[in-house]
Amino acid sequence: MKRDLVFLVTLISLAFLSLLRSGYPQHIADESCSVQILVPGLKGEAGEKGEKGAPGRPGRVGPPGEKGEMGDKGQKGSIGRHGKIGPIGSKGEKGDNGDIGPPGPNGDPGIPCECSQLRKAIGEMDIQVAQLTTELKFIKNALPSPAAVAGVRETDNKIYLLVKEEKRYKEAQLYCHGRGGTLSMPKDETANNLIASYINQAGLTRVFIGINDLEKEGNFVYSDRSPMQTFNKWRSGEPNNAYDEEDCVEMVASGGWNDVACHITMYFVCEFDKENV
Repeated sequence: MKRDLVFLVTLISLAFLSLLRSGYPQHIADESCSVQILVPGLKGEAGEKGEKGAPGRPGRVGPPGEKGEMGDKGQKGSIGRHGKIGPIGSKGEKGDNGDIGPPGPNGDPGIPCECSQLRKAIGEMDIQVAQLTTELKFIKNALPSPAAVAGVRETDNKIYLLVKEEKRYKEAQLYCHGRGGTLSMPKDETANNLIASYINQAGLTRVFIGINDLEKEGNFVYSDRSPMQTFNKWRSGEPNNAYDEEDCVEMVASGGWNDVACHITMYFVCEFDKENV
């Protein structure tokens, strides 16, 4: 309290001295404005406690609290809807055989008949089916595709196959040999006519046959290396070894023979022994 009083007196003294030093010794009756010095009063006593104020704005969301303890297990709910049908399971193992059933009753007696002729016809059909089955297997094994064969021709001992794939002479020989045969070897008039007819029916003009003089010029042999006998079907002026390079033989549609170069390509006829088919 004393401090406040001393401060107040000091402040009044400083104000009075300021007026004396201002250079106005006389009193001026009519002042246009007056100077008032406001001095703070003494601190009053504490007032009564005010009424409770309105609630303030919500504060910021605080950090999450710690995880609480697990509650009690709830009651069992009602049965839900049926789910989708699952995938089919794997096939199970085969079960054991069941017991043998009782024998059935005897059948009615058959009607007697003369079956000798029927049995004979069935036997002949079985033989034909076996032959056809053998020929079919032969064609499948001998050719890469059905389009490459122009039918099959056969005699009592031989099967001839016209292959409609152009190859050089040695390639054609390897092709036939790889299937158990050889290039066709017309060693008599019958075989030569059959091959010539084969060429005509296939709409061709010439094919390789299994005759050559590759080992010795002018000494023609068959593709199985057997020498030629008296039978031949050389066309007029053949063989002539034109350009000194004609060492292989072709057959034309008329059945005649002509020596040709081995490096050219053409269709060919394979020959197979029936024993080996």
